[in-house]
Amino acid sequence: MATNDPTTQTLAQLGDGTPEKVVARFDGVRHEFDERAAGASSDPETWKSFVVQWTGRKSGVLSQITDNWLKPAPPELKKAVGQELNKLKAHVEAVLEEKCKQIEAGAEQAAAARGQIDLSLPGVEHAIGTRHLIYQTYQELERIFLSIGFSVVEGPEIETPYYNFEALNIPEHHPARDNMDTFYIHGARGGHLLRTHTSPMQIRTMEKEKPPVRIIVPGKVYRRDNPDSTHGYMFHQIEGLAVDADITFCDFKGTVEYFVREFLGPKAKTRLRPSYFPFTEPSAEVDATCHVCGGSGCRVCKFSGWIELFGAGMVDPAVYGFVKYDPEKLSGFAFGMGVDRLAMMKYGVTELPVLTQNDVRFLRQFP
Repeated sequence: MATNDPTTQTLAQLGDGTPEKVVARFDGVRHEFDERAAGASSDPETWKSFVVQWTGRKSGVLSQITDNWLKPAPPELKKAVGQELNKLKAHVEAVLEEKCKQIEAGAEQAAAARGQIDLSLPGVEHAIGTRHLIYQTYQELERIFLSIGFSVVEGPEIETPYYNFEALNIPEHHPARDNMDTFYIHGARGGHLLRTHTSPMQIRTMEKEKPPVRIIVPGKVYRRDNPDSTHGYMFHQIEGLAVDADITFCDFKGTVEYFVREFLGPKAKTRLRPSYFPFTEPSAEVDATCHVCGGSGCRVCKFSGWIELFGAGMVDPAVYGFVKYDPEKLSGFAFGMGVDRLAMMKYGVTELPVLTQNDVRFLRQFP
């Protein structure tokens, strides 16, 4: 109560000279307390201040009544004042105790509510990552070739000139070994380079395994190309090799046609064009009908109706000499595909750099 409240004045000053008036005065204080207690905040700090305001030893309302009403009361009123004061104290304590229980119960309920999960509320959607388009393409290629008996092997990205060139029938002075095309690691013991294709694993595998051999080799490769919309100094490739007795060009052609139909759809057609690669003979460029126009001709296929996919061919018998295979008894075919190029073609991507820029807006288009 404020400092100018009646409790700061004696009963004589208030003119309360009879027991009836004393009772009425205490009833007024009790009524005021009940109103303030009912409207008091449940905030812990605010409630604590309210309790001190009424029960504090020095400045509390009950202490002021004791000092200003009971002690100076005349003998004929002291009994009545004492009785009413005890009733008021008991009432205040009872009300405060009940209010404390209500505040504690409310706090417990609020804490319990915060810890509960309301299953009727809509869920919170969390953004999740997706497989990169290149990785998705790798998975698709591996699925196709694993289904026809190929296995997946991997090898080092840092290679020796022997495995990267010589054992693949690429002699020392071949243009492909020029510094203009290959990243050589200067100062490396024995001479090393960043592999220009995944073909070295053909040799490494045939050195360790006896025929039949059916493998695909996914991985990164490196070449000295100027980056543009369709080229980069690092790209992804998947190499394939099949060696066994009596493998013919028809087996090679059938495998290629099966792959094209599985990857581009059952309506896709295949065309083989003569070409040259040092480690295959005969060699061919594999084309497929344009995925945009279906072979009728458009700007994407330069109105030819065909899209170049990859190079392939029958393994040159000279390669078998490096791995001690008998070319009179064995034959096989090999192919090398640019995974980036296949991904761009299948999913309609026109710029190679977007595959490696990690733009989330682009990546989210291929969940």
